Amino acid sequence: MAKLKPTLKRPTLARKKKVAAPEDFGTIGAPLNHSHPFYFGFVAASGAVIAITLLRALASASQVFVLIVISLFFAMGLNPAVQFFERRRLSRNKSVAATVSLVIVFVGVFIWVAAPLIVDQVNALINNAPQLISDLKNNSTINDLNKNYGIIDTIENKVQSSIKDGKFVIGAFGGVIGVGKAVISGALSTLTILVLTLYFLAALPTVTQDAYRLVPASRRPRVAKIADAIIFRVGAFVGGQITISFFAGVFIFILGLVLDLPYKGALGLVVFVCALIPLIGHFIGMTIVTLIALTERPLIAVIALASYIVYVQFENYILTPRVMKRSLSIPGLVTIIAALIGTSLLGLVGGILAVPMAAAVILILEEVVYPKAENS
Repeated sequence: MAKLKPTLKRPTLARKKKVAAPEDFGTIGAPLNHSHPFYFGFVAASGAVIAITLLRALASASQVFVLIVISLFFAMGLNPAVQFFERRRLSRNKSVAATVSLVIVFVGVFIWVAAPLIVDQVNALINNAPQLISDLKNNSTINDLNKNYGIIDTIENKVQSSIKDGKFVIGAFGGVIGVGKAVISGALSTLTILVLTLYFLAALPTVTQDAYRLVPASRRPRVAKIADAIIFRVGAFVGGQITISFFAGVFIFILGLVLDLPYKGALGLVVFVCALIPLIGHFIGMTIVTLIALTERPLIAVIALASYIVYVQFENYILTPRVMKRSLSIPGLVTIIAALIGTSLLGLVGGILAVPMAAAVILILEEVVYPKAENS
């Protein structure tokens, strides 16, 4: 049997790939001359355009930022209540739910009990405003001033022309369409503030912890302590101011019952809102209460004015220090400047929010800026 010869396989040679020569794009030129006037002008113009664009974007979204700031301060004001429930071994979500539920129940009961009475009295106050102003002329001193300068007659004509044919509210908002826009805008703003406040309350610890991670680790504990103190004290200030305003409204309502003043519920609500305004809030409320009491008798007006002045002193020296004992004490000059700047920027809301923001700035100055200046 013939043997088969093994066949030898020839090694296959790998084909060499041809490497394409790099395409010539020319030689690299010299870097741009940063000191050249054209370069400087181009960069400056680009920065100006970007800055103007950002400012216009922020201006167009200013209403949104106002709602965010209001919601944040409401969240800070309710945060002490949430912490109260957390100290009772409730979770953060349950504490937020309990706090918000109590607030909703309180507001609901207040609206159910007081709203019809307040609406009726406010409507009666608007309808009877011309007669109330005319009754001011029964006072001899005011009547003499009116004869010489015509102050009461001018105010009476303005009020009568404003509420003629029951179109006071419609005229104030710019017609029926204006009233509809105001109602829809107010409802949407209220809903937005409520939702944002809930989110801020629930996520406040997480947001603060994430913000602290942006700080270098060596400074993180001190920054966290200062920021937590700011949040707590601003919250104490907001909650304390609402509490003080509530006591002022209750006092005026009780004073109205004792002196048998008209529109007691409306006056209490007006004073509650006025007491939230820094510096001039009680002055506005005092003026309104005195004018309403003056329509009864001059003696009633004097008693109402004196009682209001006594209550303001009680509030300034006894009630406010007790309620605000855990918040920052703000110098009077700082309060005036902060309220003026806040009012000029954001109106009434800015005036209310400017004072706690000034308190936060004072804490930063005392804990950071002043010690650094002393050690330098």
